[in-house]
Amino acid sequence: MNWITNYVRPKIRALVSRDDIPDNLWDKCASCGHMIFHRELEELLRVCPNCGHHMRIGPERRMEILFDEGKYQTVELPQVTPDPLRFRDRERYSDRLKRARSKTGQQDAIRVAHGTIKGQPAVVAAFDFSFMGGSMGVAVGEGFVTAAREAVERRAALIAVPASGGARMQEGILSLMQMPRTVIGLQMVREAGLPYIVLLTDPTTGGVSASFAMLGDIQIAEPGAVIGFAGARVIEETIRETLPAGFQRAEYLLEHGMLDMVVPRSELHETMGRILNLLMVTPAARGHGMADEAFGEAGEETEAAGETVEEKEVERASDA
Repeated sequence: MNWITNYVRPKIRALVSRDDIPDNLWDKCASCGHMIFHRELEELLRVCPNCGHHMRIGPERRMEILFDEGKYQTVELPQVTPDPLRFRDRERYSDRLKRARSKTGQQDAIRVAHGTIKGQPAVVAAFDFSFMGGSMGVAVGEGFVTAAREAVERRAALIAVPASGGARMQEGILSLMQMPRTVIGLQMVREAGLPYIVLLTDPTTGGVSASFAMLGDIQIAEPGAVIGFAGARVIEETIRETLPAGFQRAEYLLEHGMLDMVVPRSELHETMGRILNLLMVTPAARGHGMADEAFGEAGEETEAAGETVEEKEVERASDA
């Protein structure tokens, strides 16, 4: 029996080993390959300090960045039939849903919450790309319409944050019908006189980009985000031409007039708050407007009364 191997070494390992050390202390940037300490990466909002690459984040982190002090209240979304077509390819769609729900802890690819951004009320509908590629099915369509109704009810701005590969093929025509349904939802917001802002993140493609994602009153995108309908490879094979450098990237779309601005993640809260303060009319401002209107009406009445007095004085002078 080797007492050093069987007794001494286990004792030493027990003294110096740390079981609480996580395995993911370092993250590798997918763009430049730079290794980043996980705490530093979280402080930088998952933006590479070497090349500025914006890594994908979930809807919870997204809402913490957008809302004041990271505080918000989630909105309960309606339940829908999980597998309306009983679809099956290599495996059953219901099994895919169960696995995605177990992985993310969410019922589907959209989360809706309300709160304030720089004091202005806002409803945010954020996509989760880790849930089946953020694909849009019936549940996502219902979630977006619910967000629109919540915005109208609360007299708040609606902010959509898509991150999606498009419509969910396992739901067939039902997923495609969510394109006009989401457009109807945002039309409700516009008819209520409320702003609709879209924050395009990586990636925003397919039926999502062909519907509500490109219909914002203000179109914002994160740097480097891929935005388009079909993939670049499919487009090249179709038109048989080489696409320009940076095609479908946020900066390219901004240069060609498809976006209003490209904003780094660290500046999103300030930028969004500034936009909302310009587009939203606060209750105090509405009060001042009503007061000014009332003052104008009173002034008109006073002026009319003064004209009547002057007319009477002229009549008296004429009689005299």
